[in-house]
Amino acid sequence: MSLTATRIHADTATVTVASQTAAITDWSARYFGPWWNAAAADDPGPGSLADGGGLVLADVDPGRVDDIAALVADCGPEETIYANARTLVGRADGITYAVQPEERIGYQANGRRLVIVGGELEPVAVAAARLARELVRGQLLADGWTVLHASAATQNGDAVLTLGDKGAGKTTTGLLLALGGWGLLANDRVFVRPEPDGRVRVLPWPSAAALGLGLLDATGLYDQVREKVLAGGQLHPTQHPTVTQALVDDRREPLWKDTGKELKPQFFPDQLGSWLGLTLATEARAAGLLFPTMSPDAVPALVENGRTLTDADVFDQKTEDRYPDIFDLTPTTATGTQALTEYLARLPRRSMVLSHDTNASAALLTKTAEELITTR
Repeated sequence: MSLTATRIHADTATVTVASQTAAITDWSARYFGPWWNAAAADDPGPGSLADGGGLVLADVDPGRVDDIAALVADCGPEETIYANARTLVGRADGITYAVQPEERIGYQANGRRLVIVGGELEPVAVAAARLARELVRGQLLADGWTVLHASAATQNGDAVLTLGDKGAGKTTTGLLLALGGWGLLANDRVFVRPEPDGRVRVLPWPSAAALGLGLLDATGLYDQVREKVLAGGQLHPTQHPTVTQALVDDRREPLWKDTGKELKPQFFPDQLGSWLGLTLATEARAAGLLFPTMSPDAVPALVENGRTLTDADVFDQKTEDRYPDIFDLTPTTATGTQALTEYLARLPRRSMVLSHDTNASAALLTKTAEELITTR
């Protein structure tokens, strides 16, 4: 049976997602889109494993899940949590087998060649995109890139990176600048790499964008998102069902889990353009750093708080908060982190207080960001 394929390029990294089901490869094309230059490919071979890239073969095949589960059982599996699901992992003859029994998904990995099978289309499509991104990530890390916990917005190729702890306003800053005409490079994390000429290149990290109900309402985006949902539009499946129901019921106040974490609408990357009208940028060079603090009732203003780049802003093997590397896709040693910190330390920076007054916050951000890229 013929395969459909989506090829993904990010700098020197290449991954191909192939499937007998076009909806699976379409999902990856939609997920990575312009951020990582995803496009339909004629076949899964050239440009993937043959050129040192990666290959993900994904299909709906319930019988194959049982076959992989049997192989995992024969390996004396270890149990872990992967992608929020109980996962059994076994290894034999250089091949990693994994199965998620409740989700009915099986995995088989041999180097950069991954096979994913499952009982239903959507979980397989989600898993294929996740592993494609991890394959790209592994190649970029091996090539000297580092993952930085920051949002990024660009103007004429210059990027302003926004750093801070959770809740500091990284996503809000990126969104407000993008609504003001800047290109959105990332809303939560980016790839960065110092170059010999002193520049720091920046690449996007495609992911579902979490934007709170209150933020959508304050920026005037809530009504158009609700209209899309009422018309049958589907947001990312990681979104909690209560968020969808809140949009249907026209409830705008923030939703919270018992743990204190806010439940937010989760947008596919392509919906940032088609639903919200934002422009996505594909690459830039770092020109300045912003360190916001969110204070709901404050008057937005520049402040002196002494915040600088810290180890917590850089994701490495010790601080990465995503998925355990059960398929051995991540290099064991990072390169360029010290040089990166030194290069970023030379950039102009500003600290500021933002508030729930989005108009005043947006005005301050735009003025400050434009000053940063002109004084670099």
